Amino acid sequence: MSAVASGPVRALSTVLQPEPARVVLRPFVPAENGFVTAGSPRSRVERILERVLALAEPDLQVELDRVVGSLTDRHHDVERVLERRFSDLVEPFVGGREVNSRQALLVGAYFVEEYSFEAAALFNPSIVAHPDQRGVPDGALRLLLSLRGVGEGHISSIVLRTGMFTAAGELTIDPPSRWAVSPQIENIPGGAADDPGVRLFYGALADLSEIVIFPVSYRQRHGIEDLRLVRFTDDDGHSTYLGTYTAFSGEAIRQELLRTTDFVTYELNALRGRLSGTKGMALFPRRVGGHYAMLGRQDHENIWLLRSNDLYTWDRGDVIVAPRWPWEFVQIGNSSPPIEIDEGWLCILHGVGPVRNYCLGACLFDKQDPAKLIARSTEPLIRPSAGSRDGYVPNVVYSCGALVLGRTLLLPYGVADSFTTFATIGIDELLRTMA
Repeated sequence: MSAVASGPVRALSTVLQPEPARVVLRPFVPAENGFVTAGSPRSRVERILERVLALAEPDLQVELDRVVGSLTDRHHDVERVLERRFSDLVEPFVGGREVNSRQALLVGAYFVEEYSFEAAALFNPSIVAHPDQRGVPDGALRLLLSLRGVGEGHISSIVLRTGMFTAAGELTIDPPSRWAVSPQIENIPGGAADDPGVRLFYGALADLSEIVIFPVSYRQRHGIEDLRLVRFTDDDGHSTYLGTYTAFSGEAIRQELLRTTDFVTYELNALRGRLSGTKGMALFPRRVGGHYAMLGRQDHENIWLLRSNDLYTWDRGDVIVAPRWPWEFVQIGNSSPPIEIDEGWLCILHGVGPVRNYCLGACLFDKQDPAKLIARSTEPLIRPSAGSRDGYVPNVVYSCGALVLGRTLLLPYGVADSFTTFATIGIDELLRTMA
């Protein structure tokens, strides 16, 4: 099922398929119908509340038992989720009404929905070293993958997987938990001046694969796409996990930044500046020349090098790589965040060629001045194959990250915007394919 890997690239047999049975409870708000019903200007939230409060006690209990019973074998802490929905959405409409605990639970159930966040696809992976390396065998590395899951309405969310990569090049990916957890959400200042950021808190988790980061703001409502994670180390040695991603509102896109230290609490803020309204920006894992730096594709054709003084404002940038070979004549762009190796900054790139084929290659930039291109792929490392070209979006292989262990590159990538697989290549062999 993998795409065609050329030269020294070794395709691995591991495949991650979407699992539609994995569902999360997320907020649901019925749309207002735009008309005044029976002369009443009340909202639908208030009308639903009144209908529940009018139920006789036996009927209330029967319906509550049915609802809770249908969810308890599929979700953690069902009653806590329903209580939270009542508190967040319904309580402001209560007024002077008496609402007991069972009524509050049932009302809360009318404002949640089960969402299958991987119903259609699971692709465009990013990868970093897991923050917990305890108990890992010598020479191995515990991994943390982020992936783009696509569900109902082509809405994209971010999901996580864990695994292990050994010095011998063996890869194992842990099966995901059967549970998925929705976060507690609060607004925080920061990011763009016209809207706040958000903080997501997931509480106690048995497994990071229980986390689903789904759209929570108006500017994200049609998807959170293509997270590119890096473990960013500042000049004082302090490390934070940062990830750029595309927020899609349905009308416009922009880049936003995820920040976490523990993969339990996350802050999401918009980037600003004239170069932030695009896709595919990827942060360097440390400052370069005293500045934050990113690779991007601001003109939808070339790779740009961007610099900033404050991490959130991106106004300065220049083209550093342009299309050269037939497989990238339409556009060339970074796929992975830059990876620091002895020889320089290594970046997995994508090129778009005839029939809108997306292929993967690589380039190497100078470590002191990444505006200087040292070498680049002349032929694709991975291209769509006859046996795997079909899917949600045909003729596409794409990645949002790669990882180096020793002198081996582990490259996860999406196929046909449908599923994810993996390949490895030795760094020395990779550099020999570049010119």
